[in-house]
Amino acid sequence: MVLSERARTLEPSATLAVVAKAKAMKREGKPVISFGAGEPDFNSPESALKYAVEAMEKGYTHYTPGTGIPELKEAVCSYYSKRFGLEYAPGDVVVGAGAKILLYEALSCLVDPGDEVIVFAPAWVSYVEQIRLCGGKEVIVDTSETDSIPDLNEVRRVISDKTKCMMINSPNNPTGAVYDEETLKGLASIAVENDIVIIYDEIYEQLVYGDAAHHQIVALAPEVRDHTIIINGVSKAYAMTGWRIGYALGPSELMAKVGAVQGHLTSNPCSIAQYAALGALKEADGDIVKMHGHFSDRRDLILKLLGDVPLIEFVEPQGAFYVLVNVKKALGKSCDGEKLTDDVHFCQKLLDKSYVAMVPGSAFFAPGHIRVSYSNSTEEIVEGIKRLKEFIEKLS
Repeated sequence: MVLSERARTLEPSATLAVVAKAKAMKREGKPVISFGAGEPDFNSPESALKYAVEAMEKGYTHYTPGTGIPELKEAVCSYYSKRFGLEYAPGDVVVGAGAKILLYEALSCLVDPGDEVIVFAPAWVSYVEQIRLCGGKEVIVDTSETDSIPDLNEVRRVISDKTKCMMINSPNNPTGAVYDEETLKGLASIAVENDIVIIYDEIYEQLVYGDAAHHQIVALAPEVRDHTIIINGVSKAYAMTGWRIGYALGPSELMAKVGAVQGHLTSNPCSIAQYAALGALKEADGDIVKMHGHFSDRRDLILKLLGDVPLIEFVEPQGAFYVLVNVKKALGKSCDGEKLTDDVHFCQKLLDKSYVAMVPGSAFFAPGHIRVSYSNSTEEIVEGIKRLKEFIEKLS
């Protein structure tokens, strides 16, 4: 069997690989603590469960319109109107089987072979692979020396006549960085000036802490509206990862094409999951507040604990539920006589020796780092970081 070049060059998701190995070890009875998944450990809101049950009882178990049920699209429009003062019509919305597939569908409608897409690194693992699946080429703008915020001059420098899109993720996975108003206005101006489409991934927009504030780019710079596809969903803030419901908002002509692509890929998102998402958007505000409070407390705890771990460095995250930890000072040291060569090797040894799962930073274009998720219970955070500290202290 001869595989396509697309299949041969595709890299599997590093986060899913780590989570899968950790779960396999748990099934073997090993006391694994996983900081790998970008998944809240809370139950989905009661309102989501209620709406899902009611939908099943009413027999809503068949195909829906390909771009989503009208009630959910209207709820998404209402959410953006109330939260950000943005007026979108249901025809501007596509509901998908998670935010991930909507990102791919948007790229597939915009990117031809050879086109370039700007990606700000460190970046979520699937952006680059999706760009490549569409035949495009990623253009990486490194933000590691600018507090994980893009330098506008560097963005202007990498633009060419092949630049088609710009991926913006704020709050950011894996750094937890939240982009400031000035940067977002600058990126919006660059997009309009150069006729570049912004794919604005704000899946973590409700998970911002301390004095930080999330800024919606279209609300901030209305002139970029026709150049922007907004990506959001219920997975993170509503603890509904397994329901697989995301939504995209953008210019109606473009969203019609996104919907057409989706029709050939998934027909429609799961009918019951759509009603669950509707329940969450309409009635789960109180659940969001409670979960946010827990995440804020966990963030404070994990930062305090990490501050006592030797040989590591990190920048305090402002959003999402990750800390990107620099472990370069630990690399080159030995674990049981075996030198740790890179962040991948570090994570492998940490899991094998201490039963702690973390994701290598290389997967996010951040070599020499590890991503630590704090979407865990307080007990797991305390025990997991204790094990990390002991693992590093034993290196020679």
